[in-house]
Amino acid sequence: MTDQPDHLLPTTRRALLHRVAVAQAEGRTPSLVAGVVREGRLVWSGARSMIDGHAPDPDVQYRIGSLTKTFVAVLVLRLRDEGLLDLADPLGRHLPGTPADQATVAQLLAHSGGLAAETPEPWWERTDGALRPELGDLLEEESPLKHPAGRRHHYSNPGYALLGALVEKLRGEPWGEVLRREVLAPLGMDRTTLLPEHPHAGGFAVHPWADVMLPEPLTDTGLMGPAGQLWSTGADLARWAAFLAAGHDKVLQPDTLAEMRRPAVGPDDAEWTSGYGLGLQLRRHEGRLLYGHTGSMPGFTAGLWVSEEDGLAAFALSNATRGANTPLLAAQLIGITAAHEPRLPAPWRPLPEVDEELLALTGPWYWGAAPNALRLRAEGVLELTELAGGQRGSRFRPQPDGSWLGLDNYYAGETLRVVRHADGTVSHLDVGSFVYTREPYGPAAAVPGGVDPQGWQAF
Repeated sequence: MTDQPDHLLPTTRRALLHRVAVAQAEGRTPSLVAGVVREGRLVWSGARSMIDGHAPDPDVQYRIGSLTKTFVAVLVLRLRDEGLLDLADPLGRHLPGTPADQATVAQLLAHSGGLAAETPEPWWERTDGALRPELGDLLEEESPLKHPAGRRHHYSNPGYALLGALVEKLRGEPWGEVLRREVLAPLGMDRTTLLPEHPHAGGFAVHPWADVMLPEPLTDTGLMGPAGQLWSTGADLARWAAFLAAGHDKVLQPDTLAEMRRPAVGPDDAEWTSGYGLGLQLRRHEGRLLYGHTGSMPGFTAGLWVSEEDGLAAFALSNATRGANTPLLAAQLIGITAAHEPRLPAPWRPLPEVDEELLALTGPWYWGAAPNALRLRAEGVLELTELAGGQRGSRFRPQPDGSWLGLDNYYAGETLRVVRHADGTVSHLDVGSFVYTREPYGPAAAVPGGVDPQGWQAF
C-alpha cells in the first residue's frame, strides 16, 4: 500500500458525504455534487439530489460562472509567456478603441483597472448576448471607470470580457476555440464547453419563503462569455484543480501559476482574509491559505479551492441561484480531509549525486555579524537561511551563467553570485549587493566600507 492511497478512509468519506448532505438540505438545493482531489487525483466525490434514489455523478455538467475567469487568465498568461504581450501593456496597445484603453493587462486580470463591476442594463447574466454586439456596449461610455486604475481591487465582469476579446485579437479566432485547443484538450477536459451538453443540470431559483422552484434561463451571453459562460463537470474540475496545483508542460508552467496566485493588489481588510492575484481568488479559511475561484450564474453556483500546503483541492457545484454556499463547502471539504488524513511529508532521501564545488559552499556565512546557513538541496538549489530567524531566507535556482536566481521571500528575483579570488578560491557571496563572508565582517577587502584594522576587540 502506498503512503497516499487513491482513496480516502471510510470515516473520511462519511464525514465528507455528511457535509454535502447538510449543505444540500439546509441550502434547499435541487442537486449538489462535490469532490476532493489529493496530489492531483480525484479521490472522492459525492452528491445529493431532491430526487429519491438519484444523484448526479461527476460527469454531469453544471454552469461554473466566474470560474471561467481562471481559464481566461491562463490564456492571457500564455500570450505573455510567448512574448506576444506584456502585463504592463495598456489594453489599447493591442485592442484599441474600447472604453478601457488605458487599463493594463495586469490590472484587468487582477480587477484593479477601476472598471465598472457590470455592464449597462439589462442584467447581462439573464439576457442574450445579442443585446451587446460590440465591445463598446460592455461599459458605459461616459463613465467606464469607477476608481483610479491600479489603486484598489474592484471586481469587473466587463474587464474579463475585454480580456477574452484580447485573446481573440491576438490569436485570430474565438476565445472558446483557443481555450479548447490550447488548454482543455491537453488537460483532457472534453466535458467543459461554452454551451451545455447532455447530461447537464437545469438551473433553478428556489423561493426564499416557500419550497417551490422557478426555472432560470440558459443564456448565451455573447461577448460577456469570458466572465462566466463555461459549463463543466466534477471530473473536469478535478483535472483543472490538479493543473492549478502543478501546471502542465503543454499549458502553463508552475512558475507562471505561482505568479497568478500572488496577491496583485493590497488587501482591503486588515485581517487579510481574501485577496486576488492574476485571475485567481485567494482566501484564508480556518488558518489555511486557499486559491481558486467562486462562480455563480442564474441557476448555478460553484466553488473550487486548492490548498498547496495540504496537497488538497475540492470543488462543489449546485443548480440553484442561491442556497448552498458552494465556495464555503469546497473549503470545508479540504478542512475535513486534512483533519482526518493529514498530508504525509515526502520521505527524506539523499541527493543522487553531488557537485563538490557546491558542497564546499555549504555551511555558515555571515552578513556582517548575522549568522546564516547555506544548504544544498535537490537540483542544485541553494537555500540561504538566517539562523536568528529573520526574514531574508530564500531559495536560489542555478542559472546558465553560473549564478543563482532567488525564488522566494526577500531575495525573490535577486541574483546570488559566488565571487572568487584570482586563484579561483571563494572570496564571498554577493546577493543583490549584500556581501556574505565565511567569518563575521571579514575579510576587509570584501566588506563594503572595510573593517576596522584592529579587528574584534574587548571593551
